[in-house]
Amino acid sequence: MSRRGAAARGTRTGHDDDPVTEAELRVKDPDARGTNTDVLRVPAFRRLCMVWVFSNFGDSALFLTAAIWVKQLTGSDAAAGLVFVALGLPALLAPLTGQLADRFPRRRVLVLNNLCAAVVVLALLTVRTADQLWLVYMVIFLYGTTAYVTAAAQSGLLRDLFADRLLPPANGLLSSIDQGLRIVSPLVGAALLALAGMRSVVLLTAACFMVAALVLLTLHVSEMPRAGRGAESFWQSTTAGFRFLAGHRLLSRAMITLGVAVGATGIFNVTIFATVEQGLGMPPEFLSVLVGTQGVLSVVGGVTAATVMARIGLRRSILLSVALLAVAVLAAAVPSLPVVLTGAGLMGGGVSWLIVAFVTLRQQETPASLQGRTSAAASMLINVPQVVANTIAAALIGVVDFRVLILVTGVLCLAGALPLLRYRAERLVPARDMRA
Repeated sequence: MSRRGAAARGTRTGHDDDPVTEAELRVKDPDARGTNTDVLRVPAFRRLCMVWVFSNFGDSALFLTAAIWVKQLTGSDAAAGLVFVALGLPALLAPLTGQLADRFPRRRVLVLNNLCAAVVVLALLTVRTADQLWLVYMVIFLYGTTAYVTAAAQSGLLRDLFADRLLPPANGLLSSIDQGLRIVSPLVGAALLALAGMRSVVLLTAACFMVAALVLLTLHVSEMPRAGRGAESFWQSTTAGFRFLAGHRLLSRAMITLGVAVGATGIFNVTIFATVEQGLGMPPEFLSVLVGTQGVLSVVGGVTAATVMARIGLRRSILLSVALLAVAVLAAAVPSLPVVLTGAGLMGGGVSWLIVAFVTLRQQETPASLQGRTSAAASMLINVPQVVANTIAAALIGVVDFRVLILVTGVLCLAGALPLLRYRAERLVPARDMRA
């Protein structure tokens, strides 16, 4: 049987009469349980982890430092905030970036994408004054676009590389690397900016992307053949990821849950400042303690994700994660340092489990030809609601008590779980996984 056959891989085509819970069943099967050690034995995955370390280190070192730099150039908080807007706008291009991962060899896409990211970032070396602010925003926008290409191509490459039972630990370890570097890299970037200027940060970031590209050249993965566009129009091909997610009985519900729950945290990103200053009576700098606590538990969450999913399955893992997220958000309304710190830790672990479980479910249930586009579509459906919620909360925080906004966030998180709570499997059909 062909390696790309849906039956052989245990993936679904999304029709209503398909066995919609076989992915969950296989992960729960103790005989099919993969571990972190299992995936680290695979040389290609170890190289992919190395790529992830370098590309994420450069990524995390730059984005926050760029905002600080713009603040130094202009003295404007609004100008600095627009850096994050420029970084978020590429989400709207996600359907197009997903096409790249589905139409071309993914390793080649990743190599070229990292090289492009390095070249784009180097353009920041030409910025001298605030009059060139437009160039900063353009570079950040293009650099943000490369991040979406990386996410889509890497997701498909993991699907090509691993059998279903090894996807949870693989995704979990990559998540831990990502979260760990989000703690360390911004500190390194800020320190370099203070000691040696923005030039040093730009050169470090570009070097990281170049090293990632070189490591990718040594990566050997047998990629599944991708279907051509056939009779599809450009619009049909571009929106195929959205249509697949919407038409899949389980993924559509999981996508709603994730979009609502993670989107609601956009409100929390605004209220957390009030929690620190008004709720705890701490200076704004104390936020770094909460972020650090969340980051450490995010790393732990990534490492333990495979074990959790093996014990309770993907759907229940998502539901448990959303519940933890809601508790973590509501804890921020309590004027108690231990409670707020505990909430920060729960949020870190809960978000890691949530993302790893959903990504694994999406990878298992999506055909090889749609991996990039469903990854890009999911990213857009998560990030856009979060940006909208962030904007609304920023407009309301001056006139509405922050605890009310926190309560609304917690309720929205729990409400997001309803589609999955109502989901009922019609039958459980074990599937054989033909890949080693």
